[in-house]
Amino acid sequence: MSTDGRIQGGNKGSNKAGNRIVASPYARRLANERQIPLAALSGSGPHGRIVARDAPEHAEAAAPGPSGISGMTDKEIFALYEPDSYELEPHSTMSRMIAEKLTMAQATVPHFYLSVDCQIDELLKTRKEVNARSPAEGPEKFRVSVNDFLIKAMAMALAKVPEANATWAEAGLLRHVHADIGVAVALEEGGLHTPVVRQAELKGLKEISMEMKDLAHRARSKRLAPHEYQGGVTSISNLGMYGIRRFSAVINPPQSSILAVGRAERRVVPVCNDVATRTVMAVTLSCDHRVIDGALGAKLLGAFKTYVEDPVLMLL
Repeated sequence: MSTDGRIQGGNKGSNKAGNRIVASPYARRLANERQIPLAALSGSGPHGRIVARDAPEHAEAAAPGPSGISGMTDKEIFALYEPDSYELEPHSTMSRMIAEKLTMAQATVPHFYLSVDCQIDELLKTRKEVNARSPAEGPEKFRVSVNDFLIKAMAMALAKVPEANATWAEAGLLRHVHADIGVAVALEEGGLHTPVVRQAELKGLKEISMEMKDLAHRARSKRLAPHEYQGGVTSISNLGMYGIRRFSAVINPPQSSILAVGRAERRVVPVCNDVATRTVMAVTLSCDHRVIDGALGAKLLGAFKTYVEDPVLMLL
């Protein structure tokens, strides 16, 4: 980017006309005084034009996080790179919101992590049998996914371990009557939504499957209402389809946990006094230590593992 605010390298944005950034003279002067690259600003004027209100007064100082610790300023970051060696892509509203929420979560929620391996051969067999009972076509046709089983298993685990079905508030713990489970849905253009399946412990696999399919479709179309992705007590984030074996996820406040699901793979495991090959899936539970301590988290994860490895229990 040149010193007069022009973009080099073909940056794209709604406030740019060709290679020239569209901004009012006063906004340009403010940005120059405050040492803010015009390309870093999102215009709120007509046709994306950058106006004076778009240049924050204190851009020189990095905004401190909830912990009071400040990160590097834009000026410090830009100084580390040659002006022609990068293209600056302004943050979207969604990416800013996600970044702020994740930063707040890591800074204010005391995370700890518990991992366990689940054998899912019986689950895969049960899934095949359940799907075989689906009509071949028509409105009643359904296909239950592994994720649908995981939603149900986590909901039933929370019902079995109700002490973990809670969220933190300064006034006290909110102990929930039902298990409302969020599911992370990645968007094609980046970012994610986490629609919530309400009262999942009371719903059958078919109902969870059809509801989740609708929620995921509307999440990707950005047609979810706020009440459909807010709240909840825990979430499930599954990266197994991307080949990720094991990972840890950041809790989505005010929820008190999140389950990170990895890839299912064939492994040799001990069976009695012998060994056998089984399909194993690694899961990691991130817990808010203010709500769920180590023993309680282990109890919740143990209950989840029981339902996953003996899925008939979810059908009773």
